[in-house]
Amino acid sequence: MNKISRRAFVTSASAAGLVGVSGLALPYYSRANQRPAFTHGIQSGDVDATSGVVWTRTDRPSRVMFEVSSTENFANALRLAPLDTSPASDYTVKRLLTDLTSDQDIFYRMVAADLADINAVSEPIVGRFRTAPASKRDIRFAWSGDTAGQGWGIDDTGMKAYATIGKHTPDFFLHSGDTIYADGPMKDEVELPGGSKWKNKVLVDEKRKVAETLDEYRGQWKYNMMDKNVLGLNAICPTFYQWDDHEVVNNWSDSKNLSADDRYSEKNIHVLAARAARAFHEMTTIRYEPSEPGRVYRKIAYGPLLDVFFLDMRSYRGANGPGMQDTVTPQSRILGEQQMKWLKRELANSNATWKIIAADMPLGLVVWNDATNKVGAEAISNGDNGPAKGRELEIADLLRYVKNVGITNTVWLTADVHYTAAHYYNPDKAQFQDFNPFWEFVSGPLHAGTYGPSDFDMTFGPELKFIKAPTAEQGQNLPPSAGLQFFGLVDIDGATEQMTVRLMDRDDNELYKVTLDPVHSA
Repeated sequence: MNKISRRAFVTSASAAGLVGVSGLALPYYSRANQRPAFTHGIQSGDVDATSGVVWTRTDRPSRVMFEVSSTENFANALRLAPLDTSPASDYTVKRLLTDLTSDQDIFYRMVAADLADINAVSEPIVGRFRTAPASKRDIRFAWSGDTAGQGWGIDDTGMKAYATIGKHTPDFFLHSGDTIYADGPMKDEVELPGGSKWKNKVLVDEKRKVAETLDEYRGQWKYNMMDKNVLGLNAICPTFYQWDDHEVVNNWSDSKNLSADDRYSEKNIHVLAARAARAFHEMTTIRYEPSEPGRVYRKIAYGPLLDVFFLDMRSYRGANGPGMQDTVTPQSRILGEQQMKWLKRELANSNATWKIIAADMPLGLVVWNDATNKVGAEAISNGDNGPAKGRELEIADLLRYVKNVGITNTVWLTADVHYTAAHYYNPDKAQFQDFNPFWEFVSGPLHAGTYGPSDFDMTFGPELKFIKAPTAEQGQNLPPSAGLQFFGLVDIDGATEQMTVRLMDRDDNELYKVTLDPVHSA
C-alpha cells in the first residue's frame, strides 16, 4: 500500500472525505438505515511530546470506539477502551491519548455504535496530528482569534482564513479567544455599502439570538463547526484554545449589568458565565485539570525550543472600572494571585529557548469598557499614559520579575482588537521602565468584523512597528468579504533557533515579517 505524505494528507483531507483520501481499509459496518453519525467532525488539541486530546460528537447516545496508529493504514493500531456519549454532555466525547511517541505522526480513528442498537455502527471518522519533538527541529504554528462575530456568519465562501492556515501545515493552531460570539445574533442578510448584501447561507436558531441557556451556548460552538473550512483544519491540525469575553457576553466581569439589555431574560452574569464555561469545555479539546476543573490557563511544552503559556485574563479579574488603583488588590488584578504565582513559577522553570505568552488581550492598547464614551478599563491599560495603576500594576510586577530572574526570549501573542499589528515594548519610551524589551504580535479577526486601530497607552512604552486596520474611509465592522481577516505564522528554526513571525491575511498575503534572534544565557 502506498503511503501519502503529511502535506498530501493535509491538503486533501476534508471533513467528509478523510477515510477515502487516506485509503484506509474499512471494517464491516451495519447496513441499518439509521446508523449513528458524527455531527461536527473531529478535532485534536493540547498536544505535547507524549499526549494529546481528541474530540468528536455523535447524533445520539453512542459507544465510541477509538483506534490510534502511527501509520495511515492503521496497521497494528492500538484499540482503546470505548467511551459513551449521552445527552448530559450533548453527545460530545473527548479523551486524552497518552504514551505517544515524540515527533510522530499520530492517526486516530473513531467509530460509533448506537447504544440502543449496538449493531448499528457509523462510518468511521479519521484525524491526524503530530506530537511535539523531544529534540530540536523546525516548528511552525499559527495563531489568531475572533470567530463568527458581529453578525458575519457562514457565507458562500465560508471561514476562509481557516483554510488558508491549513495550507501552511502548522504543527498547531493557537486560538487566542473570542472563539464564539454568544452575544452576537445573526440575520439571514446584511445590507452592505454600495447596495450589495452579505448572506449568511448557513444559520441556525441558536445564532438568531443571544445565548442564555446551556444548549444555546453549545449551539454557538456547533455553528462554527458547520463550516467546511473549520472542519478541514480541525481534522489535520491541533487547536490550542483559550477564551475571552464573547464566549459569555461582551466585556463581562463581576460589574457587568444586563438589567437594561432587553435581549437577555437571564440577567445574572455568574449564571451565564457558568453555562458558557461548561459549553467551552465540552466543545473543545482543552485539557482537564483535576485541581481546578474548568481551568483555562496552562502550559504546553512543545519540545526544547518552545513552551506556550496560556493566560486566562477573564475568569479571575476584578470588576471592570476606571483601573486607577495604586496597589495590587483582588479588585485591581486581571490574572489573579494564583495564576500569577503559577505563571512566574513556570516561566522561571522553563528550559525552552522561546517562551510564548498567549494572552487573550493586548498589553498596551486601550480597550474601553464603554467604547462609546471611552470610559473604564476593559483590558489592561487605563488610558492615562502614566505610571502603572490598576491592572497595569500586576503586569508591571510580572515584567519586573522576568527581568530580575533572567528569563529570556518571551514573546506575547494576542488577538481581541480585530486588526493585526506588531508592537515592540521599549523601556526607554515607557513610564514604567523596570523591564527588558519584548515583542507583542496582534492578529485577528479570523472571521468577524474588522475594527481599529486602537490607541496606545504608554505605560509600558509600546512602539508601533506595523499595523493593518481599516482606514477612516473604510469605516468600522468591515465584513470578511472586505479581505481584512488576519492570522499570524510563527516559524522556529531547529538549527539557528531563530523565530520568524509573519502577519498574514486570509488571502495568504504576507503583510509583515520579522526574525528574532534568541538570547542565550551565559
